This record gives sequence, structure tokens and C-alpha cells, in this order.
Amino acid sequence: MQTDFQALLLEREEGIVTITMNRPEVLNALNEVMVAELVEVFDEVAHDESVRCIVLTGAGGSFGAGQDLRSFTQARDASESTKASEHLQQYHRLVYLIQEMPKPVLAAVRGVAAGISANLAFACDMRIASDDARFIEAFSRIGLVPDGGGGYFLPRLVGLGRALEMALLADEVNGVEAERIGLVNRCVPLASFEATTRALARRLAQGPTRSYAFIKELMYKSLDLELQSVLTLEGKLQAMAMQTADHREGVNAFLQKRAPHFEGN
Repeated sequence: MQTDFQALLLEREEGIVTITMNRPEVLNALNEVMVAELVEVFDEVAHDESVRCIVLTGAGGSFGAGQDLRSFTQARDASESTKASEHLQQYHRLVYLIQEMPKPVLAAVRGVAAGISANLAFACDMRIASDDARFIEAFSRIGLVPDGGGGYFLPRLVGLGRALEMALLADEVNGVEAERIGLVNRCVPLASFEATTRALARRLAQGPTRSYAFIKELMYKSLDLELQSVLTLEGKLQAMAMQTADHREGVNAFLQKRAPHFEGN
């Protein structure tokens, strides 16, 4: 796996790949280089069977300040033909890669997570936040609409009313409040943030990876299907899960009254 990126740091340990957005001098604001590198990494780890959990985080005390408006404005001014749909194409590809990843993706958020950076966190399967985290749907502050899937993920996480409040008013939501309203799964003190993130990632990496992939498919598709279709999909995926080695190991461990040792198969 490539490691010499311009805007990312990669760490690999015990089946966990930690992807750190690394532009701390601008609070990890996303530019074209970072987005392209994120797409490359997520595409690669999706096909790497040795990777069983992905952690997405930011360097220097912040998750991300959103789109780098300086580079975006320069690119827009340089070409009058630049269209929003073209600009967003790479973001959309990244969102799809995160959603369709056949293994868990955990966003570890400390400090600011604003705009598109926040929406990338919302696209992940789970979110852990430090108590100094600040989530901001900042788009209306500059006369734009939420992009990067924000209009899809936010109402599903916190409900339509709260999502509209966050998007229209663009007020900060701190880590404690984010946990209370369901925006994040856990909010922990900053002092224990890294240790708690590692422990959760390790637990996910030691789980039944293929079962996790089936669970993700069932949950995400159920958001847009009627009951009968969900039950049909449930039966299909359960039949596939029952053929995995991890299912057999789980049953044997239960009968033998021991902890299972899943290998992701």
C-alpha cells in the first residue's frame, strides 16, 4: 500500500488502517489533492482483505474545516466553465466508497468538523468524538447548500427538524450534544479520545468482517426500501452469512463457552 501521500498520513496495525487528513496548517481543509488521495486509499483498502477496519481522522487537533475555499475560488476563477456537478464528482465518488466499503469505517473527530468534512464523518458507519469536537453545517454561512451527502445522511441521523436547524442556522453542535442527539455514537474526554478510538477500532477489526459487510448492506438499503423488500434482502444475506467460516466459529465458540476468534472469512 502506498504511504507517500501529499495530504494524508497512513498507519496500518492489526488489520486497522488509520487515514489521517494531514493539512493541519489549514485545519485539514480539503483540496483537490487530498480528495483524490482519499479516493485512492479508500478504493485500495476496499479490495485488501487484510484490512478489517478503517479509521478516518484529522491531524493537529482538528478533523477538518471543510472545503479549502482559497483553492476552490482560484480554480473557479481560472475557468468560467467550472460547474458544481464537476467539482462535486470526486466528493461523491468518495462518499460512495465509504458507504459501500465491505468493512467498518469509523470517523474519529476532535476539534472542528465543518462543511464537507463533517459530512464525510456522517457518511462513515460510526463516529466517535472528543468533548472538544464541534460539528458545523457551515454551508448557509456562505450561501451554499450541504454537499458531500449531507442532505442524505444528516436527516437520517438526527431527524428532519434537527437537520434543517443545523443546515439553516449553521450553529455549532459540540461533542456532548452530538452524542445526545445521535449525531455521534460516543463522546469521550479528550484525554481518553485516542485510547478509546483504538480500542473500538480493534474490536471492530477482530469481528466477523463478512458479516459486518452484510449488516451494512442490509441497514443502508433498508432506508430506501419497503418492508417486504427488506425482508427478502434479509433472507438473502442471512443465507450468505451462514456459509461463512466466522459463522461456524461463532456457533462453535458459543457451544464451547469461549470467546470466538473471527478471521474475517
